[in-house]
Amino acid sequence: MTAVSPEPKSGLRSGLGWAAMTGALAMALLAGSPVSAQDANPVLAKVNGAEIRQSDVALAEEELGPSLAQMDPATKKDNVLAFLIDMKIVAKAAEDKKIADRDDFKTRLAFARNRLLMDNLLSVEGKAATTDEAMKKVYEEASKQITGEQEVHARHILVETEADAKQVAEDLKKGADFAELAKKKSKDPGASDGGDLGFFTKEQMVPEFSAVAFALEPGKISDPVKSQFGWHVIKVEEKRARKAPDFDQVKAQIETYVTRKAQADYVAKLRESAKVERMDQAAAETPAKSDAKPDAAKDAKPEATPAKKK
Repeated sequence: MTAVSPEPKSGLRSGLGWAAMTGALAMALLAGSPVSAQDANPVLAKVNGAEIRQSDVALAEEELGPSLAQMDPATKKDNVLAFLIDMKIVAKAAEDKKIADRDDFKTRLAFARNRLLMDNLLSVEGKAATTDEAMKKVYEEASKQITGEQEVHARHILVETEADAKQVAEDLKKGADFAELAKKKSKDPGASDGGDLGFFTKEQMVPEFSAVAFALEPGKISDPVKSQFGWHVIKVEEKRARKAPDFDQVKAQIETYVTRKAQADYVAKLRESAKVERMDQAAAETPAKSDAKPDAAKDAKPEATPAKKK
């Protein structure tokens, strides 16, 4: 809707007052207006007159990625800017040598263009599909599959030999505190936490360990149990029906899943209407209905459970 300025209430005096006020308002708005796009994207260097702007640095940082991970912001910016300066210098030399006219260069340029077009379009499609509604739907479906499975909360003490395990069991029978004994005796990385393994499902532990842990009642301590890691003495703290993690805990994983699934579905839809001819196969003209997906668009189910423990 177009904003309409109110009419002055009375005569020329009010009109002049309104004009002065609106003029002052305009000046105030101009004074407080955001910086121009050019100021927000300053020139950081020039190479033979060619500008390198902040946006070029941001793009290069995105492209170089992992190689810059360990650098502090100032060092990163300095290194990227130095790289862009060198790139400008060498690119100009390549132009002078007519590298751009070579067939191999044109082939690589066409490939890079197609790759960028694909990546950008898939990014747009993925973002458009990643709505709160879509993510909540995936979460609810995954939660139904998780809820109800039994989990056990247990501690354990891991030692090298059966004799050591029997001694641990004997000490516990005499009244030793399980957590304190785990800190002193256990060779497991979780010893400092009193051998606490948190909650886990059967599939998250090696079979020998799970069989005993899920058979024990809360508060009970097992006899020595052998596994590929050594000898365990297990104490079950609690049992419960498994609950789905909170949405916020797995939101990032769900977002990745929804994005990649949308991209995969979009590629599959395009394939259905495309005429693809494979000259390396016997059937030269067959519509492409393959379910194969590029790496950028593979399905990835959200990981709503912790990694397998050992």
